Amino acid sequence: MTGRRLLFVNRSFTQQIVGMLKSESDRLLQYLFSHIENPGFQVRFRWRNGSVAMWDNRSTQHFAVADYLPGYRRMHRVIVNTDRRVDSQS
Repeated sequence: MTGRRLLFVNRSFTQQIVGMLKSESDRLLQYLFSHIENPGFQVRFRWRNGSVAMWDNRSTQHFAVADYLPGYRRMHRVIVNTDRRVDSQS
């Protein structure tokens, strides 16, 4: 973990920014949505036999494209219960 702050914004789940007028929130969210959808921020993973991909949903956006047909994609989701920092001197 870097300790850097991040903003959780997702077109599917983010509806409004609390404490802002709806119209202001909508404008800011549209700006943020188009920023995170910039192709320069995207990774395109090419599946091959035996491939494994991992990402952290807390700081990335995930969009699955069904381009692996007729094959299939098996996915296992792991949810981190806490983000306590582990001190190496403990």
